Amino acid sequence: MKLKNGELGAVNFNNMLPVTFNNVIIIDLDSKTNVKKEELYRKMLKEQLYFLNRRRASLYRKASNLYLNYMNKKLPTSIYNRCCNFPLLEEKCREYNVVFQNN
Repeated sequence: MKLKNGELGAVNFNNMLPVTFNNVIIIDLDSKTNVKKEELYRKMLKEQLYFLNRRRASLYRKASNLYLNYMNKKLPTSIYNRCCNFPLLEEKCREYNVVFQNN
């Protein structure tokens, strides 16, 4: 899914990674910096976030459909082979979080 006709990048649903709230780091996009490159990157991130939040339902639907079709092996082989191994990543995420919680 291209963001703003590709100007802001794209979302590759086939590369989704599982995360839990333990894996999320909050980034303050309103903090200021004197480095021009960092300021431009923050501006782009804000634009991406705005774009994605306005299409939240559509993003969720597309992600869910791809995931379910992957799990049920209902994707064309060319798409299936480009997807991450979702079950393996989910297992590794659980393992990581067990270690993370114990430290």
